[in-house]
Amino acid sequence: MSTGRLEAFSDGVLAIIITIMVLELKVPHEPTLAALAGLWPVLSSYVLSFIYIGIYWNNHHHLMAAADEVSGSILWANLHLLFWLSLLPFATGWMGENHFGKWPTVFYGIDLLACAVAFYILERRIIRAQGERGRLARALGDDFKGKASPLLYLAGIASAWLIEPWIGVTIFVGTALMWVVPDRRIEREVAQQIGED
Repeated sequence: MSTGRLEAFSDGVLAIIITIMVLELKVPHEPTLAALAGLWPVLSSYVLSFIYIGIYWNNHHHLMAAADEVSGSILWANLHLLFWLSLLPFATGWMGENHFGKWPTVFYGIDLLACAVAFYILERRIIRAQGERGRLARALGDDFKGKASPLLYLAGIASAWLIEPWIGVTIFVGTALMWVVPDRRIEREVAQQIGED
């Protein structure tokens, strides 16, 4: 199977996830800036989750560009990733509505960690299909950001649980900022492969 159908399905699911998140935003009942300011936890958690969905959408696109074909195990690994991403609207709403409380923030971090692990599994399924010397394996190299992210999520979860939820949120924001910087490794490898063909 080609990667096009899997990518189109995943794009649709991610679009629905964003739609669900934005529909959870409630309009203030008063036409004042003070009423809008009262929604800052909900709006800021939405912005953070929107950025994370954007990061996964971007990286998923590059991942599929590097994949040659889709096997059954890749389909299931992709669904596994989409499952954890689909929980982000719930985690986002719970965290925002409860002003970044301890347990909602811990749950949000656990979901981010699960998304990172699921993305890693998807990468490994593609690498297994291509071989350790395949295009994706070459592009990822040592994959510093991919290895650092789960550790940062664990640090954020532990900080939110044991110290202060805001420390955990700060770590989650920092991890997102690390990924916002475009990662061109896969893009370069795909372009090089096209040039050789």
